[in-house]
Amino acid sequence: MRIAFIADPLPSFKIYKDSTFAMMVEADLREHQIWFIEQNQFVREPSGVVGAHSARLHLTGDPLAWYRLEPSTWQALKDFDAVVMRKDPPFDMEYVYSTYLLELAENQGARVFNRPRAIRDHNEKLAIAEFPRFIAPTLVTRSVPRLRAFHAEHGDIILKPLDGMGGMGVFRVREDELNLGAIIESVSVLGTRSVMAQRYIPEIQEGDKRILLIGGTVVPFSLARIPQGKEIRGNLAQGGVGRAQPLSARDLEIASTLAPVLNERGLLLVGIDVIGDYLTEINVTSPTCFQEITEQAGFPVAATFMDALEAALG
Repeated sequence: MRIAFIADPLPSFKIYKDSTFAMMVEADLREHQIWFIEQNQFVREPSGVVGAHSARLHLTGDPLAWYRLEPSTWQALKDFDAVVMRKDPPFDMEYVYSTYLLELAENQGARVFNRPRAIRDHNEKLAIAEFPRFIAPTLVTRSVPRLRAFHAEHGDIILKPLDGMGGMGVFRVREDELNLGAIIESVSVLGTRSVMAQRYIPEIQEGDKRILLIGGTVVPFSLARIPQGKEIRGNLAQGGVGRAQPLSARDLEIASTLAPVLNERGLLLVGIDVIGDYLTEINVTSPTCFQEITEQAGFPVAATFMDALEAALG
């Protein structure tokens, strides 16, 4: 198969932990061709065909110079067997425009994973609202008085923007209300942007659990990302330490409920986040933690993903 990966620039990859790299390695082991595309290389031609400047990628096995690219050529996306969208957030308007172009390519016969409309329709913070029985008390608003009232009701809360990633822009406000006004102003940009407020979940100290859903099935291990020191965020990008562990009964209940629903919508790969007994995020852009779970728990995540991709292609 010819598999095109849309991702961030290759020099930015940290291959010791990068999940897209793990996918590429597994694809290479199966003798699939690997192609690489950056987001800024999409083109909708006057003829109507959507394509991209694409380069054949070869893995070298050298960790210091891990890839070799052939000269890029313009190719229609429909001519690949699969197009795997792995561009990291921020989910800005350029990301949205990319999903529109990918959707046009789908209409021309391209097979895109995750499906662009499904990515666009599932805000990674707000999508949890569809599953209210699994979430902690949650408010979404740009109203400063409503945010203040939510804090007054719950005392200890988390505030975060709807378009953040890697724990960026996440604040905890305790009962002392220290800097509550300034934090609300900052996150909501003076009341002009919607904010998610959630009751603080103290089990964060035991880890923010990343659970992977692949092809409608549940990976039986999570990666608990444990905050360090005085940090409230468990994200690996914020210094959290990852610990692979079996799913709890509650984890499995949440994951097994969401997996078939999201897969049916065209989300082949999803990373849900669970703190304690509560669903906190549904990640659909470029879910990670493949390598950590495989190395610590022995579960072949990348192989499971490639099995699901091959099955989806028939």
